[in-house]
Amino acid sequence: MSQADIAMIGLAVMGQNLVMNMADHGFTVVAYNRTTKVVDDFVDGPAKGMSILPAHSLEEMVSLLKRPRRVMLLVKAGQPVDDFIERLIPLLEPGDGVNSGDVIIDGGNSNYEDTIRRTKYLESKGLLFIGSGVSGGEEGARHGPSLMPGGSKAAWPAIKPIFQAVAAKVADGTPCCDWVGGTGAGHFVKMVHNGIEYGDMQIIAEAYQLMKEGLGLTNDEMAEVFTKWNEGPLDSYLIEITRDILAYKDEKGEATVDYILDSAGQKGTGKWTVSSALDQGTPLTLVGEAVFARFLSALVDERAAAAKVLCGANGRVTGDREAFLADLEKAVYAAKIVSYAQGYMLMRAAAGVYGWDLNLGGIALMWRGGCIIRSVFLGKIKDAFDADPNLPNLLLNPYFQQAMAEGDAAWRRVVSTAVQIGVPVPTLSSSLAFYDGYRRERLPANLTQAQRDYFGAHTYERVDTPRGQFFHTNWTGQGGDVTSRAYQA
Repeated sequence: MSQADIAMIGLAVMGQNLVMNMADHGFTVVAYNRTTKVVDDFVDGPAKGMSILPAHSLEEMVSLLKRPRRVMLLVKAGQPVDDFIERLIPLLEPGDGVNSGDVIIDGGNSNYEDTIRRTKYLESKGLLFIGSGVSGGEEGARHGPSLMPGGSKAAWPAIKPIFQAVAAKVADGTPCCDWVGGTGAGHFVKMVHNGIEYGDMQIIAEAYQLMKEGLGLTNDEMAEVFTKWNEGPLDSYLIEITRDILAYKDEKGEATVDYILDSAGQKGTGKWTVSSALDQGTPLTLVGEAVFARFLSALVDERAAAAKVLCGANGRVTGDREAFLADLEKAVYAAKIVSYAQGYMLMRAAAGVYGWDLNLGGIALMWRGGCIIRSVFLGKIKDAFDADPNLPNLLLNPYFQQAMAEGDAAWRRVVSTAVQIGVPVPTLSSSLAFYDGYRRERLPANLTQAQRDYFGAHTYERVDTPRGQFFHTNWTGQGGDVTSRAYQA
């Protein structure tokens, strides 16, 4: 008997928690996993008594679903998603001109280019496809994640009631879920979210190292600093958990964080974000440095050997400790603003390339709750785009202009001090370099372009002629022997 609202394929922790979340909100869910024992253990265990139906085959799963059938995948990204899609196609019904086709939803961390391909492929079969970012980890999946759906627009009415019911809510009850855009827009926005997450974490890590090595603070003292920061503009999930991590002690009374190997892992979404920025020609410098910092951290043995032979500054912060901490808070906030400004630049660029009508303010709202980068700060971003939907860069919004002006001197003092004492701050410094470059009317790229024209005849534009006219100079000529020719673009 067809009675279920949606099916879930993939019952790892995220899948199980999202299924129970759906059941909590009054939906009947079919649970399926390739290893059928996992299904039975789940339905008879943590999900016992809930409106969750077990399925031991894809055929059984599909038979239990109401039309239009909605099947969500939470499986490993890549080939496993394609494999399940191929197995599902013969079991699902395409649209008939009156009724929409059945819907497949990929809730994993898939590459947005795969989602673009899958959307087009399934639509050619008369079926609908959604690629949705899901953020918030295990806790978010269970009690309210941030959801970023994109793909076949015709599928949105079929999944909207479920997704908005289970999503996290902001203070006024607005769900942290809305339609993002066509084809791969949902997974693209989730990818940028993850890239920004890399940046936020690295900024915090640099502040931690400056406090630990530069000021010599204890973990308890640093936990107090993060507690204070979490009461101001930096109020956010990542600041909050950093406070908790620094305050945590094991059964022996020792700080666990001090025993963790200093090698940070990654699942690839940060690298995808940087790669996309290179493709789009967007200067996503801060996230790039955050990704490279993780690569550098992985060189554990090599760094240990280098530490014994390479000389350089290795000092402490001098002067007023409280003044430096106040500067550091402003520097962290300024770098965070740059990170989001760059992320939004990338989303705007991609929207133009792929024809996505992204609601940039709405995306900030989707990130306000449930997700890893949730923070009070995101409300300011929503306000900025509500005031000017065509805002070319967050830095040009009056609130953020003022915030950068107030933090400018402190930011420079922190970066300068870090350089003087030999503490690496790749995101704090690269974001400052970006800010200085963005606010500079003239950059030295004229010399770079002259060099390109010298060795490769790549031509150049002139400041005293209209844009679109290109010139080449015979740079080895002298005086009257120098020749320039104009080329029309």
